[in-house]
Amino acid sequence: MLRKFIIGVLFFAGLGAAAPFAQAVTISINQFLEHPSLDETVRGFKDQLAEDGLEVEYKFYTAQANMTTTDSIVDQIINDKPDLVLALATPSAQATARKIKDIPVIFAAVSDPLSAGLVNSLERPGHNVTGTSDMSPIDEQTALMREIHPQARSIGIIFNAGEPNSTAQVALLKKAAEKYGFRLEQATTRNPAGVFQAAKSLLGRADVIYLLMDNTVISSLETIRKICVENKTPLYSSETDSVRRASIASLALSYYELGRQTARMAERVLAGEARPADIPVETQKDVSLVINLKAAREMGVTLPRSVLERAEEKIE
Repeated sequence: MLRKFIIGVLFFAGLGAAAPFAQAVTISINQFLEHPSLDETVRGFKDQLAEDGLEVEYKFYTAQANMTTTDSIVDQIINDKPDLVLALATPSAQATARKIKDIPVIFAAVSDPLSAGLVNSLERPGHNVTGTSDMSPIDEQTALMREIHPQARSIGIIFNAGEPNSTAQVALLKKAAEKYGFRLEQATTRNPAGVFQAAKSLLGRADVIYLLMDNTVISSLETIRKICVENKTPLYSSETDSVRRASIASLALSYYELGRQTARMAERVLAGEARPADIPVETQKDVSLVINLKAAREMGVTLPRSVLERAEEKIE
């Protein structure tokens, strides 16, 4: 049965600098599900456009992680006839790009747009689609876990094998795990309902659990946190919003800043300065170390001084 999707229409008038457009523009937002990272991306996107003086009518849709609903949303967006579409997360970006060929599409929070089939190349996307990648610095993340856990033998991961961005991250993590002397233990799920059992299956097999940027899994973050606290299993994540909510530490990007970066790309398209086909896919260069001291205590982890001293944010 088709899950009813959520539609919100927001009107936003930018203040400050003179608007670079003669009239207001309409932007439809297709978000795969609601969770803090994607929500922060949208907030950053809107703030950047507002600061730059654009008057925007936003039409917001979320599929709540339902693929059938995602396709229906794209049909609604086609009827909206917006000036631009912002597609958040790989499933929504794929559904949007598959159906919409004559409206500029800017994606965000897509880990591997090339393997997802969204672009011909990262340098020259080639169609009406471009955007920003949130690929995590997986090698650096793995090095951080080794620094905190010098005796650990294995890393456990949970992921949706049906998400191309997740399988791409797994491939990178396999290389990093071998490099830093970890065995990789895997558990898969096709939907949020399966996350609990997947997490439980890693107990006894994994010395630490690491969360990839997987939409299905992150939507059940609190479930995983509860299991890790109860079983004193250290939990790490790919992005800082999850650290603030549940995990011990992350070397990661800011989704708010990613949203602002994506908005600047959208501005070039809306102003007619460039076509999506010619705008290279962008990634965020700066990452920060965020640690959650409360989560570390609850999971029985003592963070080394070297980590404490260079953390840019400490959550008590």
